[in-house]
Amino acid sequence: MCVTERFFYLEQEPCVIHLPEKPNGFGIMILGDYHHFVESGTSLWLQHSGRSRLLEELRNMGYTLFTSNLYGRHWGAEKAMRLAKRLYHVVMKKEILNDKIHMIAEGMGALIALDMMQDLPVRSAVMFNPCLDLPAHLHAEKEHKFFYGRLVKELTHSYEMKEENILTHIKKHSFRNYHSSVPVKMLIPIHEKKERKAIYREFEQMRAKSGNPIALSFHLKEHKYKTARSIIQFFKKHETL
Repeated sequence: MCVTERFFYLEQEPCVIHLPEKPNGFGIMILGDYHHFVESGTSLWLQHSGRSRLLEELRNMGYTLFTSNLYGRHWGAEKAMRLAKRLYHVVMKKEILNDKIHMIAEGMGALIALDMMQDLPVRSAVMFNPCLDLPAHLHAEKEHKFFYGRLVKELTHSYEMKEENILTHIKKHSFRNYHSSVPVKMLIPIHEKKERKAIYREFEQMRAKSGNPIALSFHLKEHKYKTARSIIQFFKKHETL
């Protein structure tokens, strides 16, 4: 029986490589949102029906996918950034893959994706309703006391600093501070909040002005993970270079 998952630990954090039956030589790093997890022997992408279906469709096309728990709700903290980059290098040594990878980033995973797109050989990135501006996200949560309090608690834990220092420290975590020519496809729910749509549009305009436009598409929430065909087409488009 062939092995389809290979679990291992980096910096005491569980990681997994999802192996295809017939590898096509290209890797995809998954950078998940706040509910993402990898545990010993399982992961969100194996347990969630929509994600597991997308995972299988990508594997059937020969892609090798890999991800890490990344300290849970990391919100782009430096230790998660460092671990994600280390994971890339470890996977490149373990597997026979092209060193230019694709990425799938959800929510806060985009905070790490933006950084990696500057520093590592990334071929293309697909983003599901990404968090592109952490200070703006924190400000928007102020309207909801419970969620704001929980987010601040998560930030102080992830960044290992006091609340009064958080706002200054996270200012750098905005798409405005990152510049990359990596092709990006963004998949956004039709009924996304107006404030977040405005950020997506600003990112879209910034990339267009730099000569690196993004592909922005809207979808019904229930169809979020039924996009394998368009994702594969996007990846294939950028595998000839």
